[in-house]
Amino acid sequence: MVSLVKTRTRPPQAQYDELLIWVLIGLLALGLIMVYSASIATAEASKFTGYQPTYYLLRHGVFIAVGLLAGLFAFQVPVQIWQNYAPYLFLAGAALLVLVLVPGIGREVNGSRRWLSLFVVNLQPSELMKLFAVLYAADYTVRKGKVGHLFRKAFVPMFAVMALVGSLLLLEPDMGAFVVICAIALCTLWLGGFNIRVFAGLLVALPLAFAALILSSPYRMQRVIGFMDPWADPYGKGYQLSHALIAFGRGEWFGVGLGASVEKLFYLPEAHTDFLMAVIAEELGLVCVAAVIVLFALLVMRAFQIGRHAAFLERNFSALVAQGIGVWLGVQAMINIGVNMGVLPTKGLTLPFLSFGGSGVVVNCIAAAVLLRVDYENRRIARGMAV
Repeated sequence: MVSLVKTRTRPPQAQYDELLIWVLIGLLALGLIMVYSASIATAEASKFTGYQPTYYLLRHGVFIAVGLLAGLFAFQVPVQIWQNYAPYLFLAGAALLVLVLVPGIGREVNGSRRWLSLFVVNLQPSELMKLFAVLYAADYTVRKGKVGHLFRKAFVPMFAVMALVGSLLLLEPDMGAFVVICAIALCTLWLGGFNIRVFAGLLVALPLAFAALILSSPYRMQRVIGFMDPWADPYGKGYQLSHALIAFGRGEWFGVGLGASVEKLFYLPEAHTDFLMAVIAEELGLVCVAAVIVLFALLVMRAFQIGRHAAFLERNFSALVAQGIGVWLGVQAMINIGVNMGVLPTKGLTLPFLSFGGSGVVVNCIAAAVLLRVDYENRRIARGMAV
């Protein structure tokens, strides 16, 4: 007699991190809407845009489409390939930073030389350098893991490399990118288990170094003075911050309504880039600001969870890349939001996935694709182990 035994089948496990994908879609969609809202008045009044109100909307839409295509391609690349080419990508990024400083090649805007002209669009190498710094720092930490307790062999080479890159960024000048790349490098070394005594010394050395950078540059000093009391000179040093604070104040809880911002009407500089969050606060209120912060918190949380899963599977490079991307996007978002709210001095950093800017949006999409690739490989390996 044959007995029939009912077997309970498990539902198939998802191959992708659906929560992370929806978070990314939410940020990109909100960014597209708010870039249009924040830029429409500027575009209508500018000869540069041909007086077309949809100029920035169309360009930002193209940037997102290119970013998604680049991300789709990056997702197909195995993490091992990224590790193999990490040092070469970092060297290529450094070479681009040098090219930016060459007269006649680098393009200067508002006193900063940060762009390379590609005729149709401008490339900002510092955005690429953030991704390359994540890959290089992860690869370096894995390679130097056995000598992580030795200051001279483990920390000094990384310090020298980052000092070189930092010098190139400060010559542009791009203090914001310098801060983000330093955060990526230091956090990656920390997460990789390097000697804690090194970081104890850095807690003293870094504030002194940043103080020296501020005191050595008049324009940075003026930004700090304007940040400390923007109302002392609301039409000069404190102009940007004072209008950002006015935008937050006008928005209150639920905002004045989409498209109804007053501050974007030639009062708030760079409303569609650096100060997009102030426009969001004014039009959609504190509730939407909190929602954006929650989305970034979810993004960072998932990045660290993916990294922890990779570490559990003994995929150390993948773990550090995932967590490095989380550090990068989290620190940059925190700085941008802090600047908009008057908590930090102006740094010139955009809000990841939301602000207008071709290089930033495309590189952010590539970074998200690499993060999704790490998670995808984690899931495949975990399924193989379960079988």
